[in-house]
Amino acid sequence: MLTSSFTASIRGGAVALAALAALCVSCGAEPEPQPLPGASDSIATVPTSAAEAAEAAASAEAAAGQTTPPAEPDPTPAPEKVRDAFAGLQATLDDSCATSGCAYFLGRVHDELLRLDRAMKADPKGPGHFPRPIELIAELEAELGGDSSFENLKKHETLLVGTRDKINTWMQDHPDDYR
Repeated sequence: MLTSSFTASIRGGAVALAALAALCVSCGAEPEPQPLPGASDSIATVPTSAAEAAEAAASAEAAAGQTTPPAEPDPTPAPEKVRDAFAGLQATLDDSCATSGCAYFLGRVHDELLRLDRAMKADPKGPGHFPRPIELIAELEAELGGDSSFENLKKHETLLVGTRDKINTWMQDHPDDYR
């Protein structure tokens, strides 16, 4: 009796091993399309690759009379949110020419102000929602005369940093306008 149970155990192991080997071999082979349940073999099969799935979807769409082209991605990114641009400006509050490279600091403050200006003008609420900050940036830009060189930014450092500080104060007083 012991021999027969041992033999049955070996046979069971061999069957399991053969099934496992067959599964491993079939994983490397291209699977055959399988008929969909309830469909005749000549009508529909289950796609076995991404290409077949895409082709099947296109065929089904064409057969249904829906030949809408795929949507084109929007080439222009969505405008930046005012809160994100303002956070960038706030990140300059603890810096100065004394604490970091002066050229880097002044350039960054100027860039962050321009970034905030663009975000405010593109905001769905409209540029009229941020009149004072936009006005302050316009005054700064008029004074800079389009020259964002270090020498010119250094010459106007007081105005540049003052504009940043005034805008920070205005924004802090109007939190619902940018959140």
